Order: sequence, then C-alpha cells, then structure tokens
Amino acid sequence: MRLTTKGRFAVTAMIDLALRCAEGPVTLAGIADRQKISLSYLEQLFGKLRRFELVSSVRGPGGGYALARDMASITVADIIAAVDEPLDATSCGGKENCKDEHRCMTHELWTNLNRRMYEYLHSVTLANLVEQQRAKAAQVSVLHDERSAASAKGVVPATA
Repeated sequence: MRLTTKGRFAVTAMIDLALRCAEGPVTLAGIADRQKISLSYLEQLFGKLRRFELVSSVRGPGGGYALARDMASITVADIIAAVDEPLDATSCGGKENCKDEHRCMTHELWTNLNRRMYEYLHSVTLANLVEQQRAKAAQVSVLHDERSAASAKGVVPATA
C-alpha cells in the first residue's frame, strides 16, 4: 500500500494554488511549470477537484483556478478522495474476503491502519501545509556581502 503519483501531485498542486490564489486565479500552466507536472495530467486532476468543489475555474483572459473553499476547511483526505486515490492497506479492499472468501488473520491490523491514515490525513488541512511552506521560505537565509557590512562600519576587510 502506498500513495500513488495521482495523490501526491494533487496535494502538491493544491498547495501551489493555495500559496498563490490571493493574487488572483492561478493557471495550470504555471503550476505545471513550477512543480514539473504534466499540464494534461493537471487538467485531469483539476477536473476531479472541481467536481468535488475544492477548486473553481475562472474563464477568459486572466483566468485560471481558485480555491472554492477556505483552505482551513480543505483537508488532505478531501484532496485524496477527490482524485479517487485509494488508501487501503487491506488486500481485499475492505470486503473481508481476503483469504478464500473469509477474513484473513491480519485483516483487523490493516483495517485499523486504514482508519488511522484517514484520521491523520483528515486532521491535516491545506492551511497547515501552506503555513509550513511559508515557514520554510522564511527560514531561507538571505546572502549578504560581508564586505558591504564591514565597509558600512568603516572596517576594511583583509585581502588575501
């Protein structure tokens, strides 16, 4: 069991959109370029995200996509469900017919894992992820020229 590219790309694209949507509609071409995701693949994903009312489209010049709801009300679980990403650790898809039409010995283990994964992904909002990205960007140190700082103080740096 693992999250496939579809789910990863959908979450990544939604973070990109949320980071930029305050400036107006965001184009899929822009997201595709920044995140290195195929434009046609994004079109498919955003069609599904729109049907689940997570995003809305704006037509015409200057058009693109915007969030259809507040980012604090959109969870990672919502995004994953919208793009039909299966999150199931059982081998039977929850049908309890894992082994010869009966429940296997580890069925409860995988069912509990499914529940915990869903609970975790439901607890993480798009706003949480955007906040994390903004915090990372703020941590990037700005390079400055030590010579400029030294000359401003009247100190001449030693030369080699």
